[in-house]
Amino acid sequence: MATEILLPKIGFSMTEAQIAEWLAEDGAAVTEGQPLFLLEADKSANEVEAPASGTLRIHAEAGQTYEVGTILGIIE
Repeated sequence: MATEILLPKIGFSMTEAQIAEWLAEDGAAVTEGQPLFLLEADKSANEVEAPASGTLRIHAEAGQTYEVGTILGIIE
């Protein structure tokens, strides 16, 4: 079963954020808790961890800004 990777809401007033960098490549095997991408919002950077283990399929590009709740990829 696939697990969606959603853009998390980190700060109270956060509505959007930019993916600074993917820390795992598309098609890579990832494990739950492994850092997946670097998120920049409100002048801070945060590592976001994988919510599940499996194969990463990236749908969102680094360097782009997305709204909270956007599906950034899936783990199959």
